[in-house]
Amino acid sequence: MTQLTAGELPDFIRIERPVADDSLDGAGSGNWVLVDEVWAGVVDMLPSRGEKLAGGINVAARPARVRMRARDDVTPDMRFVMDGRIMQIVAGPALIRQRSGIEFMVEDYTSAGNAA
Repeated sequence: MTQLTAGELPDFIRIERPVADDSLDGAGSGNWVLVDEVWAGVVDMLPSRGEKLAGGINVAARPARVRMRARDDVTPDMRFVMDGRIMQIVAGPALIRQRSGIEFMVEDYTSAGNAA
C-alpha cells in the first residue's frame, strides 16, 4: 500500500464539528468544537476559461481539494480551518491510494449576507 508522504501533506489544519445550541432562543446558532489537528494537503482549484461553475462547484467560492491520511470520523457536516481560512466540505470523502488517504472538495465558508 502506498502511503501519502509528508511532502504531500504540508498544511496543518483543524477539523471541527458543529455543536447545536439547545437553548430556547438558540435556533440556527451553535458552536464549532475541535475534533483533531492533522497534516493535510490543501490545493486551490484553478478556474478554467473564467467559468463560474467547474464541475458543479462555484469557482467564486474558492474551491479547493483537501487530502489527508485515511480516517473514518470526518463527515460532510464538519469543516476545516487553516490559517484563519474556514472551509466547508462540499464533497467527499473519496478514498485514494488504496485506502491510505481520503480527499474532500471544499469551499471557503461565508455566512449568507455576510462578506466576511
